[in-house]
Amino acid sequence: PGANLNDIANQADDLLETMESRPAVPDRKLLARLVLIREEARNMMGGGILDERNNRGLSTLPEAEVNFLSKLVALRPGKTVENMIRDVMHGKDEDADNLDIGDEDPNNRQKTLSGIAGRGSVTGRKPLPVRPGMFLETVSKVLGGIYAGNVSGITAQHLEWVHQKTLEILQEMAF
Repeated sequence: PGANLNDIANQADDLLETMESRPAVPDRKLLARLVLIREEARNMMGGGILDERNNRGLSTLPEAEVNFLSKLVALRPGKTVENMIRDVMHGKDEDADNLDIGDEDPNNRQKTLSGIAGRGSVTGRKPLPVRPGMFLETVSKVLGGIYAGNVSGITAQHLEWVHQKTLEILQEMAF
């Protein structure tokens, strides 16, 4: 009741960052709820996608999320894309948790490394899988860039659709 919406969004974001930086997500239901809390607090602040309070300082977009988003926008919005989003939010496909038991150092993941558009990984390490909070953050950042440059159109509509479907899927997961 006496809480500041910006504080709530920032606290949820801090918790999300901690959960999503792990190789495996222990509680997807909790993760979905935290993402929804953060998104709702941000929406209630009234600034929308371009509100500077929603920018947590991403100077570069995360590799896994960009790769997944590229796959989504290459397809028409519909059941196929919705199923792809649903699988990722539930920890399948691009969001397969990294359960390498013999790997003591999570920063030393030397596997098949593919970066953006199939090129080599910039960091030389396997990126973390796609995570719901970071994925929505990436979609918002890309949308913000489209709107700031007045280059709206079909891509902006497609990204808004992806954002909305992702929120719906997280809502199903959370409750």
